[in-house]
Amino acid sequence: MAIIIDSAQDRPLLLESDHKLPIVYMQIVFLGSGSISDGNLAGLASLSADLLEEGTKKLGVIAFAEKLEERAIRFGVNVGRETLSIDLSSLKAQFGEGFDLLKSLLADPNLTEKTLVKIKEQAIGELSRKQSDFDYVAEEGLRELLFEGSALALPTTGTAESIAQIKLENIRRFLKTAIARDRAVVLFGGDITLEEAKQYANSVLTTLPHGSVKEIKFIAAGNAGRVKTAVKNSEQAYIYFGAPFDMPFDSEESYKATVASFILGGSGFGSRLMEEIRVKRGLAYSAYSYTSLGQTSSTFKGHLQTKLESQEEAKKIVLAVVKEFVQKGATQKELDEAKRFLLGSEPLRNETMNGRLNRAFGDFYRKKPMGWSSDQLQKIGELTLKELNDFIAAHSEILNLSFFIVTNRATSQ
Repeated sequence: MAIIIDSAQDRPLLLESDHKLPIVYMQIVFLGSGSISDGNLAGLASLSADLLEEGTKKLGVIAFAEKLEERAIRFGVNVGRETLSIDLSSLKAQFGEGFDLLKSLLADPNLTEKTLVKIKEQAIGELSRKQSDFDYVAEEGLRELLFEGSALALPTTGTAESIAQIKLENIRRFLKTAIARDRAVVLFGGDITLEEAKQYANSVLTTLPHGSVKEIKFIAAGNAGRVKTAVKNSEQAYIYFGAPFDMPFDSEESYKATVASFILGGSGFGSRLMEEIRVKRGLAYSAYSYTSLGQTSSTFKGHLQTKLESQEEAKKIVLAVVKEFVQKGATQKELDEAKRFLLGSEPLRNETMNGRLNRAFGDFYRKKPMGWSSDQLQKIGELTLKELNDFIAAHSEILNLSFFIVTNRATSQ
């Protein structure tokens, strides 16, 4: 079991010791340092993460990367809506050297105009390439539709216009605020003891400014049930749909959402959406839906691809399937099958060290005691059909579906 302790710097530390292999994994997660901290410069967090992967100012990106490669050290920086994380892993014998490189990077990131020009060009080029990825276009279009006028309407990677406006000083200020010890949660896994983990955590945290904890505000998705299309040179219609889902990310009823979501559209073959759209009508190769719970937002979303001439029929079927699910609920057979899969697959998810660490971090992030996720599984096993269907009926807000469709012909908007 992963455990949670306090380091000497009064910051949370999660540890999953596993001495089978001489490998050490470390992750520092900075809460509230994702794209929600972009302000009016969309993509600032993402671009700042890119810069941290460009090595130190002293070594430069090539020499820094060579030092990592020579020692088979894996290093990466990832950014999402709510967090920014730094990952470091290697053989235990090389971990000390990798850790020293990480500390040097945090003390002396490659903050130069030359580096900034390079990563901005790369980011803008990647955004341009994504415009031919119609799943990306539809997904981003749906998010903008659901959160129009809010900070969540902009992509985490920004836009070409916003990236062009970002200056070196913007990144310097962002890193000073975001990479702060008061936002840090340190995770360790592998061949490492508690005392060793504490020493490494303290060593890196003392080099960081205290900073302040970022307040994360919840932004509700719009429930207008809008439809918008984007006409592209596409051979299929890419249909993305979504609605508000009125549930806090730390709700004690999240296990019911897991089961309901699995039955409606999360289980692949056998789900309601797949059964009606592919199996019965052959309109799509696949159709999925899921609930997404976070501190910033909670939504019900889904997607499918279909023939251009079938897009209106497919959209109507999605609406009809969701409506029937809310009004009539699940069947006992569906509940039994969901329980068998969800409870049966859990041991597989817990087989890996990273899986156990991620679960422990999820419990911590929801401000729950360690083992809360396991308790949720037990509740799935005890869930009755009436309890599930009462829950489903109580969430009629998912009927307010908005659609964003990438198609090759103009339709009414």
